[in-house]
Formats: sequence, C-alpha cells, structure tokens
Amino acid sequence: KDATDDFEDVGHSTSARAMMDEYLVGEIDASSFPTKPKYMPPKQPYYNQDKTSEFIIKILQFLVPLAILGLAVAIRFYTKSS
Repeated sequence: KDATDDFEDVGHSTSARAMMDEYLVGEIDASSFPTKPKYMPPKQPYYNQDKTSEFIIKILQFLVPLAILGLAVAIRFYTKSS
C-alpha cells in the first residue's frame, strides 16, 4: 500500500521527512499489478424437486433420539423392578 497520502495527512516534522528518504525502499510500478478477476456469482446448487427424502430425514432426526430415550427409560424401569 502506498502510504504517501497517510504520511502527508499526519503532518510530520522535517526530521521525519529526512528519515522517510532513508527508509524509502522503492517505488512500485502500477502496471505490474495483477488484474482483478471479474466477479462471477457462485453457481447455484442443484435444486432437489423431491422433498420426500428430506421429510423422512426430518422425521428420523426426531424419532431416533425419542426411541433411544424410550429404550433407556424402559431399561431403567426393567432393572429397577428386578
């Protein structure tokens, strides 16, 4: 980044300006910068028309933990009564 404008905006002293000449590394050739690629919007994912599989997954996400909980409660009652 070219900090020349930032350096000038701060209002540095003459000793700081003398130091600037000492620490100056070089100048950048603006034509050597790579060009920015054109913006390309991300591709849309394939839209699944069949919502049946999504519905089954949602049902299973609810029923499987409920079944595990029911099994744990049943085992607890069975072992408690023995």
